[in-house]
Amino acid sequence: MTLDVGHESWDIAPARGAHKAAKGDRKFITALARGLEVMRAFTPSEALLGNGEIAERTGLPKPTVSRLTYTLTKLGYLAHIERLAKYQLAPGALALGYTALANIRVRQLARAHMQELADYAGGVVALGTRDRLDLIYLELARSKNGAMLRLSQGSRLPLASTAMGRALIAGMPEAERTWLLGYVKRQEGKNWPKVRAGIERAVKDMQTRGFTLSLGEWERDINAVGVPLMAPDGSGVFALNCGAPTFQFTRERLESDIGPRLVNMARNVEVALSGR
Repeated sequence: MTLDVGHESWDIAPARGAHKAAKGDRKFITALARGLEVMRAFTPSEALLGNGEIAERTGLPKPTVSRLTYTLTKLGYLAHIERLAKYQLAPGALALGYTALANIRVRQLARAHMQELADYAGGVVALGTRDRLDLIYLELARSKNGAMLRLSQGSRLPLASTAMGRALIAGMPEAERTWLLGYVKRQEGKNWPKVRAGIERAVKDMQTRGFTLSLGEWERDINAVGVPLMAPDGSGVFALNCGAPTFQFTRERLESDIGPRLVNMARNVEVALSGR
């Protein structure tokens, strides 16, 4: 993601209210926020980064990044690869991630339902949530045919062109959706009119059918359906999707069969989360 010069990356679609905290809240610890941004700069496809690359991705000054990477290395959250003059996440950071993942209760409650639908549909069923302008997959269930989709826990996908992302957007209260789409518009640039049309269509689909579609708009050969999942226990806002190659998931099958089944599954998981 390209950041505007001078913008630290928490400015890009943060949690609502974060701007106020970063710019005026005396309780907000900027040094801590910057340290976390350094750790967030690492991705599965960019696991080794130098100070200059981290500075570019976070918008932080390079001298600040150098002090932060030194500190994070001393604390065991980063490892310094001297011969490459680069850093990578160390076991301390991984332990935090695995602990967080293990304590997301919706994963355990949804898993059996997801596998049942994946086996029936012959595709991949995923549970995810929003991370700024991306989706992050928290859990996946796949049929044997679903191995064609090379995705896993931690995979990051675009928000605006995927069925899951559109489900999250369409399931938001209107004011929050408008707030988020302001950031999406800035990210998409000239592509915004096309993206907006897809989101508007998704909102209408949610109102009339309870699910959203992405027909070759994320990947040309992949069709998928998405449904929001609102955790009544207050643990977060999630979404589910079910996807497969286009020859397997036609629009008619998604609309008449897979979509309604995914809606029913999401409601069952919500009931389980409520303890009823």
